[in-house]
Amino acid sequence: MDAVDRKILAELQRDGRITVTDLAQRVQLSISRCQRRLRELERDGVIHGYRAVVDAAALGFGFEALVFAKLRLDTMDDFDRALVDVPNVVEAQRLFGSPDYLLRVVTADLASYQRLYEETLAKLPGVRGLTSTIVMKQVIEPRPLPANAT
Repeated sequence: MDAVDRKILAELQRDGRITVTDLAQRVQLSISRCQRRLRELERDGVIHGYRAVVDAAALGFGFEALVFAKLRLDTMDDFDRALVDVPNVVEAQRLFGSPDYLLRVVTADLASYQRLYEETLAKLPGVRGLTSTIVMKQVIEPRPLPANAT
């Protein structure tokens, strides 16, 4: 990956709806060369997809919690597979150390979170314990990756 690829990625993170023509102009490439590089970045898995950034509250998801999960070690793969079927878990990370997982969960309100917690999250494979922290305020929205990995 060279500086031009990084410029392409920076522009796409800033504006995922940019046309190839405008992208080529911004990174100072011909349209065909820009399109070729873009296809290579997609094929190589550097670009995983394109999506709209949506305001969760506008869709009725006004409650967000960070959930720390402790598991039995022999059940982590089962837990990973089960999480895929829980749409309210919008992000999940397996961690080194304790706890084992960090989940980002959205629901309509506290009551719906309590139901999800009791009826779904606590019953996922291998769960030994869950600790929730309610998100008070989003200080930094998800943002583009830095230009360089330093």
